[in-house]
Amino acid sequence: MNIRSIRLASLLVMVATPVLAHSGHETSGFAHPFTGLDHLLAMVGVGLWASILAVKRPAAAYLVPASFIAMMLVGAAAGFAGIKLPLAEAIIVGSVLVLGALIVAAVRLPSVAAMAVVGLFAVFHGYAHAIEAPTSGTGLYILGFVAATALLHAAGLGLGWVARRSLGNVAIRALGGAVMAGGALVLIAN
Repeated sequence: MNIRSIRLASLLVMVATPVLAHSGHETSGFAHPFTGLDHLLAMVGVGLWASILAVKRPAAAYLVPASFIAMMLVGAAAGFAGIKLPLAEAIIVGSVLVLGALIVAAVRLPSVAAMAVVGLFAVFHGYAHAIEAPTSGTGLYILGFVAATALLHAAGLGLGWVARRSLGNVAIRALGGAVMAGGALVLIAN
């Protein structure tokens, strides 16, 4: 085994988590993105994909994650307003699979198109956060899931940059494969 393989394996072990579905209603908005593997993988996946896009378009490193957060708030507002979004869980799992595929294929869309893709998925993630919100402390709950999402996006960006610098583009593609595999596990588990 060469050093690149060891580094890649170490990197994958660090990001691996047990398969978790939503464990019910959370009282902490910050904890919510971490309680479902689908949310966690999608948010890290947004950061990973943004790291690929940022190679040619550096502004994508913040524009793509920022559009996810903005549209996630739109989805949360819809959920809090009682608007029903059909197939939310299916689209959330689909977002993990699509993001993983975009990373594996190293798809480099223009920033506006990438923002639209993640924005569409973010609406459903935000909706899911809202419908699982506690009945009190909504403002802090929202701040919590926004902060956690930003942290997970930053982790994905950092992971992408470290992977590219230490192991090359194949490492980022392998991480995309891990995102897709995690999405498949969530799909099977549900």
